[in-house]
Amino acid sequence: MLEDFFSDIKVIAVVGVSRNPNKWGHKVFVTLLKRFPNAKVYPVNPKASEIAGYKAYSSLSALPEKPDLVITVVPPKVTEKVVDEAIKLGVKKIWMQPGSESEEAIRKAQEAGILVIHHACIVETTSGFLL
Repeated sequence: MLEDFFSDIKVIAVVGVSRNPNKWGHKVFVTLLKRFPNAKVYPVNPKASEIAGYKAYSSLSALPEKPDLVITVVPPKVTEKVVDEAIKLGVKKIWMQPGSESEEAIRKAQEAGILVIHHACIVETTSGFLL
């Protein structure tokens, strides 16, 4: 199933990327840069202009292109707002990192036809996996 989930991913948005290298938002972002070298990986953080040498964006709507996959590393209430924005943009896949998911966010995304993975760490799950 995971191979299918990642098979057509060319653009990834990580919402909640931190400038602090010790925080999970940062770890997820830099790990995905390494594990998915053929994809564009965008950091989303409204309080940062640059993270790890990459231009940061304030929201999904501010990205230069629609992401194929959105990863949330934010509190559950923020994830619910991210899901609303993802639905408006037509995003098809969302990965909610442990601690970022809520039943409401999962339900809304699934009802909109978005494939959702939750209660699983993308860093651990994609270990050694490349596009």
